[in-house]
Amino acid sequence: MPDAPREKPVVGGSPDIAIALRYDGDNAPRVVAKGRELLAEEIIRTAQQAGVPLYPDTELAMVLSQIPLGEEIPENLYRAIAEVIAFAYILAGKVPEGFNPPGQTDIAEDA
Repeated sequence: MPDAPREKPVVGGSPDIAIALRYDGDNAPRVVAKGRELLAEEIIRTAQQAGVPLYPDTELAMVLSQIPLGEEIPENLYRAIAEVIAFAYILAGKVPEGFNPPGQTDIAEDA
């Protein structure tokens, strides 16, 4: 597996299956690596070494494993993948541009 940048969360519930996603913020997320058993272990190890978030969901990983490499996530999986991306953002201490969590106001509004 090539370098694993932070915008590439990995979905998997165990070393038996792992799926790496890439999300650039402009297009739908894509499956960029996937594997079972030894390849899954390598994907997970590479992700851990690069500080890439691991989202533990075996069922979602099984569904994502059906998507060909390089293909965008289908629309019916957007909600599930949005949770994965939100998880990755939270772990990285980021929020999407223009997002204000409920109960918080923009600093400019308070000035």
